[in-house]
Amino acid sequence: MAEVATSARSSATPDQLLVVIDPVARRTDGESVRIAKDVLRAGAAHTKVCLPDDPEEFARMLERRGSRRPVVIGDDRSLLRTVALLHRGRELSGCALSLVPVGPQLELSRSFGVPSGAVAAARAVLDGVERRLDLMVDDSDGVVLGAVGIPPLPPRPAGSSRPARPARPPVAPPWSAGAADGRTADGAAARLPWLRTCQSFVRTLAQPRPARAASAPGSGPARLRVEVDGVTLVDLDQPVEGVSLTPGAPGTAEVEVRPVSVGAAASPLTARGRTVTVSGAHFRYRADAVESGPVGTRTWTVREGAWGLTLPAR
Repeated sequence: MAEVATSARSSATPDQLLVVIDPVARRTDGESVRIAKDVLRAGAAHTKVCLPDDPEEFARMLERRGSRRPVVIGDDRSLLRTVALLHRGRELSGCALSLVPVGPQLELSRSFGVPSGAVAAARAVLDGVERRLDLMVDDSDGVVLGAVGIPPLPPRPAGSSRPARPARPPVAPPWSAGAADGRTADGAAARLPWLRTCQSFVRTLAQPRPARAASAPGSGPARLRVEVDGVTLVDLDQPVEGVSLTPGAPGTAEVEVRPVSVGAAASPLTARGRTVTVSGAHFRYRADAVESGPVGTRTWTVREGAWGLTLPAR
C-alpha cells in the first residue's frame, strides 16, 4: 500500500479530493489510471492519492478521508464497496461520491450516466453535479445499487454430474498361465480357482460407476411468497421461474414475477412498491454483481435519494 499526497496548481474550483485507486483497476488498465490521476491533479487544489492493496486498506483510507471528497478509480465492484462502507458508517447522506470507471465490470456505472473514458470521467468529477439516487437496503444491511434477480438454478441433465467411464477389458495378470504367449487367462482360470477370483475382482473394478441423479438444492421451479408493501403478489402454491427487482419511480422498486408456464405462456406478474419481501424455500439471489444465499426470507426497502453520485452537468 502507498499513499501519495500532492498539491496541484490552483484552479477555479478549489476542492480537496481523496482519490482511491482500486488494485484491480491498476492491473487492468494502468494507462487509464495514470490519465485520470493527471486530470484530477491538474483540476483540483489539493489531491491525495491512495493505492490500497486490499479491501481492508480500501476501507481504512475511506474512513480517514476527513473533509476530502472521495473519488474512486475502479469498476462497479469498487463503487458498490464504497457505497456499502459509507452506508455502514451512516455517512451517505453527507457525502457525494465520484467515480472514474476503470476495470472489467462497468455496466452499472454506465447505466447511471458516468462517462466511460478516463478524461471525460475525470472532468465530470471536477465539473459535474451531484445527483441523488435511490438505494435498496436489505434486512441484513446489504445494499443494492441496481437490480436484484432470484433465478432458480437450472436442473442439470440426468447423469451429467459425472460421465460414465467406459468399461475396460479385464487384464490378464502377468502371473497367469497363457499371459506370456498372449493367450487369455480364461483357460488357465479353469485349472486355477484362485485366478478366477482375481479376474472377478478386476472386472468389478472396471465396471462403470452408476451416474448419480442431479439433485442440486433449489434447482427447477421455486415456490416463493412475494409481498410488495404487505400485499401478496404470488404465494407458495404458484411455482415461479424467477423474480426480479429493478429501480422504478423515485422511492419505489419495480417487481416482476415470472410464473411457471403450463401449456400456454404465463404472463409475468408485476407490481411497484417501497418494500419487497421474498420468502419460502431457501433461495439464492444476485444483487448487482454479487451472489448471496441461500436464505429463507429477505426484505428489501427502497430509500429515496439515499446516496449521491457526481455526474456530468446537463
